[in-house]
Amino acid sequence: MKIGVIGGGAWGTALAQVAAYRGEPVTLWAREPEVVEGINTAHENRLFLAGVPLSPSIRATGDYADLIDSDALLVVAPAQHVRAVLSQVDVGRRPLILCAKGIEAGTRRLVGEVAREVHPQAPVAVLSGPTFAHEVAAGLPTAVTLAVADEALGQALSERLAAPHFRPYASNDVVGAEIGGAVKNVLAIACGVVDGAGLGQNARAALIARGFAEMTRFGLARGARAETLAGLSGLGDLVLTCSSTSSRNFSLGLGLGQGRAAADLLADRRTVAEGAFTAPVLREAAVEAGVDMPVTAAVCRLLEGAPVTDVIGTLLARPLRKES
Repeated sequence: MKIGVIGGGAWGTALAQVAAYRGEPVTLWAREPEVVEGINTAHENRLFLAGVPLSPSIRATGDYADLIDSDALLVVAPAQHVRAVLSQVDVGRRPLILCAKGIEAGTRRLVGEVAREVHPQAPVAVLSGPTFAHEVAAGLPTAVTLAVADEALGQALSERLAAPHFRPYASNDVVGAEIGGAVKNVLAIACGVVDGAGLGQNARAALIARGFAEMTRFGLARGARAETLAGLSGLGDLVLTCSSTSSRNFSLGLGLGQGRAAADLLADRRTVAEGAFTAPVLREAAVEAGVDMPVTAAVCRLLEGAPVTDVIGTLLARPLRKES
């Protein structure tokens, strides 16, 4: 099975490295000419993953047409750009393995729903879990969820992507895998705020627990299974991104907690904090589904410029209630 990768950022490059582990040819599409040249001549993505030697069997390209001989495509474009990117690729019936974590603005559709709209004949899978790109590319142990409705296809994709350091767990709960990845990005911003504002470890632990309750309520309302949300793509990813500055979303929250403006923190176009774009869409989707998500609403207020002390005070002043 020949793998194509759409997206030459850190995560796309790391996944190309996984797919090329045994020397199989991998084609990676990247938007930046310097990334294409660097991978093909020096076997390194100096812009997004500097210092990591890449397999010589990875060939980079800036032309979507070069993906035509791939048997499956890993789609690693940011969530808000997936529709535009997929509209330019000849997919046919090839499986799309979606690696973006977010909800599309305007439509409030999950990335998998967007992919099915653009390419209704292509099987859709979701790869999600606790993953920092630099650790995956360096060969450190990682486990992920690979969700697809067709269990035979899921098994084939898992076997193709598995490596001694990279372990996919199969699931058929595509919605659950997507929701976990999307919601945890927003919650990671909130945890960064806790650290940036110096609120302590107790507060961060409480926020992770209450945030997971929000994720579960929203996921169940959208048809996800509780065990998926409690697995790698939900709770696992939440724990990772809520505790490290290697998370772009956590780092964004850290800056907000320190009093910096969201616009300044989001100015670096080389990295994308998906949670900043997902938060307002998630708030809308939660209202539509009748789901209470106070932490998500608080993150939205912070991104809109509300003072940290005001937002935290509002959260802590909510009426007492039973834990659920």
